[in-house]
This record gives sequence, structure tokens and C-alpha cells, in this order.
Amino acid sequence: MAPTVEGGDAALLPEFPRGPLDAYRARASFSWKELALFTEGEDMLRFKKTIFSALENDPLFARSPGADLSLDKYRELNFLRCKRIFEYDFLSVEDMFKSPLKVPALIQCLGMYDSSLAAKYLLHTLVFGSAVYSSGSERHLTYIQKIFSMEIFGCFALTELSHGSNTKAIRTTAHYDPATKEFIIHSPDFEAAKFWVGNMGKTATHAVVFAKLHVPGDQCHGLHPFIVQIRDPKTLLPMPGVMVGDMGKKLGQNGLDNGFAMFHKVRVPRQSLLNRMGDVTPEGTYVSPFKDVRQRFGVSLGGLSSGRVSILSLAVVNLKLAIAIALRFSATRRQFGPTQEEEIAVLEYPMQQCRLLPYLAAAYALDHFSKSLFLDLVELQRGHASGDRSARQAELGREIHALASAGKPLASWTAQQGIQECREACGGHGYLAMNRLGVLRDDNDPNCTYEGDNNVLLQQTSNYLLGLLAHRVQDGACFRSPLKSVDFLDAYPSILDQKFEVSSVADCLDSAVALAAYKWLVCYLLQETYQKLNQEKRSGSSDFEARNNCQVSHGRPLALAFLELTVVQRFHEHVHQPCVPPSLRAVLGRLSALYALWSLSRHAALLYRGGYFSGEQAGEVLESAVLALCSQLKDDAVALVDVIAPPDFVLDSPIGRADGELYKNLWGAVLQESKVLERASWWPEFSVNKPVIGSLKSKL
Repeated sequence: MAPTVEGGDAALLPEFPRGPLDAYRARASFSWKELALFTEGEDMLRFKKTIFSALENDPLFARSPGADLSLDKYRELNFLRCKRIFEYDFLSVEDMFKSPLKVPALIQCLGMYDSSLAAKYLLHTLVFGSAVYSSGSERHLTYIQKIFSMEIFGCFALTELSHGSNTKAIRTTAHYDPATKEFIIHSPDFEAAKFWVGNMGKTATHAVVFAKLHVPGDQCHGLHPFIVQIRDPKTLLPMPGVMVGDMGKKLGQNGLDNGFAMFHKVRVPRQSLLNRMGDVTPEGTYVSPFKDVRQRFGVSLGGLSSGRVSILSLAVVNLKLAIAIALRFSATRRQFGPTQEEEIAVLEYPMQQCRLLPYLAAAYALDHFSKSLFLDLVELQRGHASGDRSARQAELGREIHALASAGKPLASWTAQQGIQECREACGGHGYLAMNRLGVLRDDNDPNCTYEGDNNVLLQQTSNYLLGLLAHRVQDGACFRSPLKSVDFLDAYPSILDQKFEVSSVADCLDSAVALAAYKWLVCYLLQETYQKLNQEKRSGSSDFEARNNCQVSHGRPLALAFLELTVVQRFHEHVHQPCVPPSLRAVLGRLSALYALWSLSRHAALLYRGGYFSGEQAGEVLESAVLALCSQLKDDAVALVDVIAPPDFVLDSPIGRADGELYKNLWGAVLQESKVLERASWWPEFSVNKPVIGSLKSKL
């Protein structure tokens, strides 16, 4: 077990080393330590520091600059590191229930160190483990202990070679044999091979396999999850009838072993069926507590929401790391100035501010949203575990599904765009691999695809909203949801009558202004999409064709605007709650307003098209407000980064180190990687530079 961090604030939040960043830290309008304590809480800060300290002091996690590990070595090392995380026992099962936010906190800490490690850990615990816990019953609880002791290592096998997003077309089968009381898991052909399954390539011993359940008489009851052993835990050799392998090198996250598997009439006990949503009696009769097949199918795929919420959190991690590197670089990199003798930090330029500071605000807003959505998911899973089959529980599941289905696209795309902006904002130095921005970009890229392609997922959210409006039109139903994310739609006729009436930049510097505009925008897009859908159907299009024809310019922006509104709303409420310390209200209010107005500005064309904006002043006020907020936050940028950045060992970027010694750190890292220090005696000025090289050697 890792030792916990003791001591007061000085040990928990030590001062940063003195250096070129001191000037910006001195100009901050708030205490970064106070914001860290408000944002995380002392217990969470100690938890994170315990994890980071353990990694830094463990030789297994030592950084090896310039070392290009082979694919097999990297995956082996990643598995050993994952195993060590369980040995440290940072988070027991009891702690998970007592302090659920420590689950995403641990995954974020691991993700800051290496995305592949975080992915490997969360696929085993949160995806595989959560599927067993939420889809199984009391007879499966023995697996939970084995998961956390790593007696078994798991994966989540849904996707097949020929089908991913279209889960209803999955073709793996599970026929029940009452004579032996076993299910026969079978892949009918190679196109039904389980594919892209994380952890399956080399290390997983067990899989939650989704297959179509058939009972005698060849009656099919649709997709159901089964626990299937795919390897011997002692030898890691495939089990009889299982062909399993690794898919090879990817564009990123190469420490994670994505794999494939085919099953040839593999027999598993009847109890292998995760039976919370449906079971088969020993005689072969199918029974289910769910009368509605669609509801049963939705519950069976509930594990996907866990995965999507986790991916959302990891995308935020990548954005945090990139923006920390880019802003520390920008605060110390000096180029040009009012005179030839005076150069200024590039952060002083409005162009650099408007490129980076909105992504800093996005990191804060999306981080808060990911935490709150995780707690919503915990509530849902506890309801499932307690056997809650109420209408509210079902509606909560649908709402979380809609939020997670749009949350993953918004977070992963924001991180994707933000990391690229950070890379470019750091100029040529940002292109150097050792500064990590390229790795972050490649490791974030799969977040846009796995657990559901982003554009396909957005249809889930727009369909949810369209379904609510259809109930309103047909039955007069109110817009109500357990998390209240859609309650504002109840007033949509009056909201659509509103106009943008802010005439000055000063009046626009509040996220309440963007909230009102977002509510109008979602109402407008929902009405437009609903009308377009009905128009398509009246013109003879099938439901399938009609929905496809609505997606590009209607459904997609509707889903994104709705999720952006939800993020803005939750962050606005968070930073305006009474418990916010007075000294933090201004900076948090600016962050909230900047994220809201910057996000809204990308919908300016729709706001004009629908008539909410009119005249050029509206667009100019919005644009000027974003620039003004960037200027106001510029002096706080370094302190805001200090709150979210991990220790230098974890950040692992010479240009992003906390001491701000940009050129010394970069020069030393380049010399170390090029091995020049080992042969520097040929340098003509070696005698002059010998002390410098000596200090670099001792530092590195």
C-alpha cells in the first residue's frame, strides 16, 4: 500500500520553485492554493498527491527519455504498471462506495502519467467490473473480488469486425443447451469476430461477451452479456475453442493491447449469463423482469455509459495537460516587443490569449461536468443494484444515456481541437516529441471513436430530445427529467419569442447571458429538427431516411448545443453557489462566462438565422466580450494552470515545468536525448561550458 501524505498545507500544496513564472504568479488575483482546496477538497488533494508520489518514487514508473520501447515491451510494462496500481491499493472497493469521486480521480491521475495505463485500468475495473456489477446478480459477486485482486483480468467484448455502432446487428450467438445446462458461445464467421477489444490482445483472461441469446425452439431474445474465460490465468494460453490475438500497432495508446477473438462452440455454465435484465431457467425458459424489450436492451448496454463518462474524463485530462504546457510556455517565451531592446511574453498578445484561454476555461467547465455526470451515473447504478424498476429509474437511465452520448463527443472534440491549438501555440518547440503535445494528440484521438463514433452518438441525444417533443405534441406531456436537464423546454414557446437585447460588452460578461441564448438556441433547433423530420416523412421518406436527412444541419447541432447548455448550466450554478469563497468568485465567474460565450460564439450563424440575433452589434458584442474576458484572465492564467497541472514528473514536458526555466529545461533535455553530454569534450568551448554541462548532468 502506498504511504499517505501527512502534514499541513505546506506539505500538501508546496510552493513552486522560484523562476521566470514568478511574475505571473505574483499578479494573480487569487490564491491558487485556495482554489485547489475549493475545487478538490483536502481529502481529494491528499489522495492525488499519494498517487503521484508513489509513481514518482517507484522505479517501475521511471521515465526513460529517448527510449523507444518495442510494442511488446511497452504493453508488458503497461500491464506490470497496472498490476502495481492494484498492489498499492489506492482505492478499495469500500472506498469506491464511500467516496465515488475517487474513482475518476484515480483514473485521471493515471491518465496524466500515461493514457494507456489509465485505459487499461478503467477497462478492467470500470467497464468490465461495472458490467459484471450492474448487469449481474448476487451469484456474480465473487468475480468482483477477483477483479480487484487481479486473479482475473477483464475486457468488454461488444464490437465485432463487421459491426460496431449498430449493436443490434451483433452476430455472436449463445444457444442454451438444457441437457448440460450450458450456453454455447459461437462466432458464425470471421466477420462476427470480437474486434478492437481493449485488454483482449495479450492480457485479458475473462471477457464480458455480448451475444444473441437463443433458447430451445431457436427463440432469440436479443443481445445479452456473458462472462467467458478466454485465457488460462496462469499461462495466458487461449482456452479451448477460443482464438484470441493482438491487433498490432495503433496511431496512439500503444501500451493498450486491443485484440480480437473468435469462439468455436465454447461451452460456459448457465450461471455465466449476467442475468439482471434476463435469465434462463435450468429447463430453458427465458424470464425477465422487463416487459419492454427496448428497456431491457437499454439496461443491458448500461455499461457503455460508464465507458463514455470515463472517456469524457480522460479527454479532459488530455486538455488539462496540453493547456498547462502551452500556457506555462507562453508565459515564459518572449518574442518581439514595443522596442528592439524589450521583448514581451507571448501570453501578452491578444492573439495568444484568444487561442488558449478559452480552452483553459473549457478544461475547468468540462472537468466539473464530468464529475457531476459520474455522480449521476453512480446514482443510476445503485438503483440498478437495489432492484429499482421505477419509472424514474428508467427515465434517469435514458437521460444519462443522452448526456453521456453527447458528452463524450463534446469533450473529445474540444480536447482534440485544444491540443492542436496548444501544439501550434508553442511553435516549433511544441512539435518536439519530448514536450508531449504530439503524444497527447495521438492518445486523445481514439476518444473520438471508441465506445461509439462521435457523430453516431450525437444521434442518440437528438433522438432523445425529439422523443420528448413528440410526447409533448401528441399527449401534452410536460418536459421533465430526473436531472432537470430538459425541464426548461417546458417553456419553449415563450423562450422562442425572446431576443438578444444586450447592447454593451460590460453587460455581456456573465454566463447568465449565454445561458439565456443557449436555451433559445436549443428550443429553436429542436423545433426546426422536429419540423424537418415531419416534412421528410410527409414527402414520402421512411423513418430511417428522414432521420438521416435531418442529421447534418439539424440533429447534430441540436445535440451539441443541448450538451453545451448543460455544461454551461452546471458550471454556472457551481461557481455562483453561496459557498464559493469571496476571493474566488471573480475568477471563477470569468471562467464560466468565457467558456459559455466562446462556445456560444461558434453558433452565431444559427442565432442570426433564427432571429435571436439581429444587426451587426449583437455579433460584435459577443466577440468583444470573449476578447475582454481573455484579457481579464491573462494575469490569472498561470495560477489557474497551477491548480490543475500535475507534478513535473507526471506532466513530463520540459517546456511545461513548474519552475518556468523554459530554455534551460529544453536545452538540458535535448542534450540528454542526443547523448551530447557523454562526448562533450570535443566542444571547442568545453572549458568555458564545463560548469554548465556539469550542472545539467546533476539536474538530469
